[in-house]
Amino acid sequence: QLQLVESGGGLVQAGGSLRLSCLASGRTFSNYRSGWFRQAPGKEREFVAVISGDGGATYTAGSVKGRFTIARDNAKDTVFLQMNSLKPEDTAIYSCAAGGLGDSTEARTYAYWGPGTQVTVPS
Repeated sequence: QLQLVESGGGLVQAGGSLRLSCLASGRTFSNYRSGWFRQAPGKEREFVAVISGDGGATYTAGSVKGRFTIARDNAKDTVFLQMNSLKPEDTAIYSCAAGGLGDSTEARTYAYWGPGTQVTVPS
C-alpha cells in the first residue's frame, strides 16, 4: 500500500500563493504517477494536474494552467502543487492521488488517495 498525506493548505487572500505538499510512504514513490484533484462544496471532484513517476511529463487543467505548477522530488517521496494568483473559485479541498491506470484526468483511475487539505481564498 502507498500512503499519502497532504499539507500546506490554508487561508490566503486573492492573488496570493500557496504550495501544497503530498508525502508518500509505503512503496517506491517514483514508480507511480501522481495527480492533484480538488473538490469545492456542492461540486464534483475536479482534475487539477498530474505528473509522471519520473517527473518528466506533466499535464495541467486549463482552468489553472499558467497559475498552478506540479512537481515532485522522488528523493523526498513528495509531490508539490505550487499555486499562484489564487482566486476565490480555487477554494476547495485539494487531494493528491497516485498509481492506477487509465485516463489521468479521471479520479476513478487512481489507486491511492490522501485525505485532502483545505484551501480557502475569500472573495
